[in-house]
Amino acid sequence: MAETMTSTTSTPVKSMALAKAINESLRTALDTDPKVLIMGEDVGKLGGVFRVTDGLQKDFGESRVIDTPLAESGIVGTAIGLALRGYRPVVEIQFDGFVFPAYDQIVTQLAKMHARSLGKVKMPVVVRIPYGGGIGAVEHHSESPEALFAHVAGLKVVSPSNASDAYWMMQQAIQSDDPVIFFEPKRRYWDKGEVNTEAIPGPLHKAQVVREGTDLTLAAYGPMVKLCKEVADVAAEEGRSLEILDLRSVSPLDFDSIQTSVEKTRRLVVVHEAPVFFGSGAEIAARITERCFYHLEAPVLRVGGYHAPYPPARLEEEYLPGLDRVLDAVDRALAY
Repeated sequence: MAETMTSTTSTPVKSMALAKAINESLRTALDTDPKVLIMGEDVGKLGGVFRVTDGLQKDFGESRVIDTPLAESGIVGTAIGLALRGYRPVVEIQFDGFVFPAYDQIVTQLAKMHARSLGKVKMPVVVRIPYGGGIGAVEHHSESPEALFAHVAGLKVVSPSNASDAYWMMQQAIQSDDPVIFFEPKRRYWDKGEVNTEAIPGPLHKAQVVREGTDLTLAAYGPMVKLCKEVADVAAEEGRSLEILDLRSVSPLDFDSIQTSVEKTRRLVVVHEAPVFFGSGAEIAARITERCFYHLEAPVLRVGGYHAPYPPARLEEEYLPGLDRVLDAVDRALAY
């Protein structure tokens, strides 16, 4: 589990799946702040297609947990209007590939309102997006479009990799006065972890070292952190010590933590599901090359998806980064 918090009580830590942690976080927000609303397709009576919002409408009513029409642009546009009236809406985009009808609202209105009003208008809107592959879904259900949003000034873009971060990062996203695009790694929804709901969380955009190492840094976020842990286990059997850095936030990026790790290990491999071409790994590679030029003993390498439309489910294991592809990058970096 990422070291993102310090316990302040003796309350027993709860074990829960990542999806349940988000549910508990949303429940806490609804219970403590009457201005928090949840909106989206099937989030109410059904409890969401992944049951992330299960039971919330039953407990908080249809005026707080709102089933919307199938209209992503309308969902986000309504959330913007509610934010202007002082509410803190949390909207769900049912799947990653469905966000594009709302892209105009997000990048031309949601992201710009704070600057357009010279700081007078806040936009406390959270856009929840289940993203990524690995579940055998059909077209438009397995994409990783985080770089498209990270490129847009005015948006915060985050993605938890474990249940504890899912709980606390959602709390922090809801409390933010800036819009947050909250990417939820759907293939990790059922992964369990320990959550202390009475802890003090670390900063939302701070990367965390989840495994110490000396020979090379693996930087990842969301669904790829677990894969990097598996890679580090295999590498350890071969006598190689890999450090794993959970970035947690894609925008802003915690370059200071990446730099600190790379100055120690002198090698960096960035791993994400999204295509390598113009992906977040490209910005990390460029910035770390500038910052750590005299420390690096190998070029920064990237492992990710291919520059191609996401394939049918039967081929997704060939498309997605796996153990062998990351280990190959590690071997190439260490060979310099």
